[in-house]
Amino acid sequence: MNHTINKLKAIMATENIKKNEPMKNHTSFQVGGPADLFLMPQSREELKAVLEICKKSEKPVYIMGNGSNLIVRDKGFSGIIINTKALNQVKKVGETLIAEPGISLKDLAKVALKEKLTGLEFASGIPGSLGGAVTMNAGAYDGEMKGIIKSITVITEDGSLKSIPGDQCNFAYRTSILQQHHWVLVSVELALKNGDYQAIEERMLDLNTQRETKQPLEYPSAGSTFRRPEGYYAGKLVQDAGFRGYTLGGAQVSEKHSGFVINKGGASAADILNLIGAIQAGVKEKFGVELKTEVIVIGNDE
Repeated sequence: MNHTINKLKAIMATENIKKNEPMKNHTSFQVGGPADLFLMPQSREELKAVLEICKKSEKPVYIMGNGSNLIVRDKGFSGIIINTKALNQVKKVGETLIAEPGISLKDLAKVALKEKLTGLEFASGIPGSLGGAVTMNAGAYDGEMKGIIKSITVITEDGSLKSIPGDQCNFAYRTSILQQHHWVLVSVELALKNGDYQAIEERMLDLNTQRETKQPLEYPSAGSTFRRPEGYYAGKLVQDAGFRGYTLGGAQVSEKHSGFVINKGGASAADILNLIGAIQAGVKEKFGVELKTEVIVIGNDE
């Protein structure tokens, strides 16, 4: 690993290279052990060079943004985590916003509002980065990312850039082509429409008020814990199985919204994962429905 670090120091600032970095500092659940190496490239060019070095290291590599849909296990991650939060630039071209993956949806929505562009209101309160939202085809309030993506640009396995039209991104419920390849997202074109500033702002405020009223935003979480099973609502299944308010260690099923597992205070990743497992088993036993998680889990058990 020292050989890899020396190569990285030749292309990026030392303060953006961290050894044994606690991942609880970088995830919305505020849990997770250390990553062997945690890298924060500051530009697309730097990211591309970092990827080339990491590939030669033959260590496992994971790309993350805001960490808002991620659990890193307590023993940490034996490999390299690349954080793209610094890649957060956005520009307007007509009715299109061209944005880098590290920008938060909240900040991107502010840009859309400032430019009087409508279409992104549904995502203005989703607590994640654009990259994660595209990868997962994030959605809320009857909107999905697939409805506004004109194209994406990725770095492929061989280090070349590839542009993919939105209608070829294989978007479906909480999935996309980015989950099917070892590609790294570097740019997204969002097709929006000119709109009225006040109407856009009012819609965003209304949706965010609904979110604040219904969701336990005051606690660390990863948003909705479970994917919606066909024909059901995950939160209702969890509640009807008797798990509302159920606590395991520092993890709890929110009393405000049973679709959310929260860090009530001092939770470990194991607490959260054990609670998720108990919920899945209980719902399966009572209703015969298999709950799958929206949250992504990485890291070492041992």
